[in-house]
Amino acid sequence: MTKDKKFDLSGGVSRRSILQGTAALGATAFASQFGVSPAAAQPKKGGVLRVGMAHGNTNDNYDPGTWDNAYVQVFGTARNGYLVEIAADGSLVGEVAESWEASPDAKTWTFKIRKGVAFHDGGTVTPEDVVASINYHRGEDSTSAAKPFVDPIQDISVDGDNVVFTLEAGNADFPFVASDYHLPILPSKDGAIDPTSAIGCGPYKVTNYTPGYIAEMTRNPDYWKTDRAHFDGIVLMAIVDPAARQAALMTGNVDVIDGVDLKTVALFQRAPNVSILSTTGTQHYTFAMDTRAAPFNDVNVRMALKHAIDRQELVDKILFGYGSVGNDHPISPSNRFYAKDLEQTTYDPDKAKYFLKQAGLDSLKVQLSAADAAFGGAVDATVLFSSSADKCGIDIQPVREPNDGYWSDVWMKKPFCAVYWGGRPTEDWMFSVAYASGAPWNDTFWENERFNDLLVSARSELDETKRADMYAEMQNMVRTDGGVIIPMFASYVMAHNDKVQHPDKVAANWTLDGFRAIERWWFA
Repeated sequence: MTKDKKFDLSGGVSRRSILQGTAALGATAFASQFGVSPAAAQPKKGGVLRVGMAHGNTNDNYDPGTWDNAYVQVFGTARNGYLVEIAADGSLVGEVAESWEASPDAKTWTFKIRKGVAFHDGGTVTPEDVVASINYHRGEDSTSAAKPFVDPIQDISVDGDNVVFTLEAGNADFPFVASDYHLPILPSKDGAIDPTSAIGCGPYKVTNYTPGYIAEMTRNPDYWKTDRAHFDGIVLMAIVDPAARQAALMTGNVDVIDGVDLKTVALFQRAPNVSILSTTGTQHYTFAMDTRAAPFNDVNVRMALKHAIDRQELVDKILFGYGSVGNDHPISPSNRFYAKDLEQTTYDPDKAKYFLKQAGLDSLKVQLSAADAAFGGAVDATVLFSSSADKCGIDIQPVREPNDGYWSDVWMKKPFCAVYWGGRPTEDWMFSVAYASGAPWNDTFWENERFNDLLVSARSELDETKRADMYAEMQNMVRTDGGVIIPMFASYVMAHNDKVQHPDKVAANWTLDGFRAIERWWFA
């Protein structure tokens, strides 16, 4: 825990009171780069922003290779800088790197490192810090969740003010990889970073951090983005219970919440001085089956379960219309190579019974673990799934798990469980993180040789028509053979009081303005 000083939380907020109540894109003009339109109100400095978040665990930590929920991801971007940033419109802009360019075959990428970017301890970011920060996630001994998508890097070297990445094969999407929240640029010593350090080069410095509870930060006076980081301080609170989160906003104990409980969204719409903010992108909710474990090791059982869920019912009753039906693969209509012509998997009891018969079964009984820590309404979703599956000869027994520790004790531990995914901006990135053989977050433990071969080939294919065909085949493989049920894509639904202002364009790649609300928003 880091502890220097405490903020005045404007009324004595405590946890108890809350719970009670692509090549060479380069840099463009700074204002347009970061999404503040000329017509928008000009940001003002000042105030302490209090954010209540739907995630956070007591085993969270500073190690960027372990970040697995939105709380640590937002906390990470609040104190760190990255090579590049995904802007609100989905484009890439420079951050620690001011520009970048690729070789003709996209195997070599050169990033020019921005001068004058300071760490919180007064040090200056160097190309050597960049090399050490990325190398932390590479190599056979790495346990980082980012390892699968940095392993294709064969070599990283320093050339003056530049960092040069040499890849195993061409990757037209490589700059997007550099924006991943696992890859902050941290200070190095003797060629290595300290992953337990709170020191970053981002907009806010940590003054107090108790994992699973609260993080307090103060503005970095040396932050290089002069028209960002408008708040004097930040208080980031883990309020996993949706009712407590809503009460905290309604009673004025926090200014912003994410993960609005959609069952009660109408209350916010009627409440004075509270606004709903909804964005749509790649976020999706899933039910992951461990394909190594019986009965999920039989593709016919997996297909029976995929036809046993009423997707539209979940969109209507769990998302309250804030989303769309999914098709058992993680690529959304907002992705460039979305396969819009794939046949839609539908609720069909006859097909479910057919696939059970193909598996040699007349009926099926399985347990499905869930907690609202997975996603808002996850427990209710398992009950609806159980009800629709019952008509298919499938007995799904919902198991309500504790919210705290869900991601460490249930996810990738129990053979059938509810999961949320923020998605990724490119097909290669999403597939590499969660579907590639051996990926640390391959939560279905799915292995498909053809899929893995296509993943490598599509990454280095520069012909976009051929690339689209490859990604379409991969989406269909996940849909028909994979161990994941993806019934719905969910909008990010947040709420804030009327003091909080934000740019006209708010990012949809992650919750809270692409994890950057702390840096991009301000008080009126």
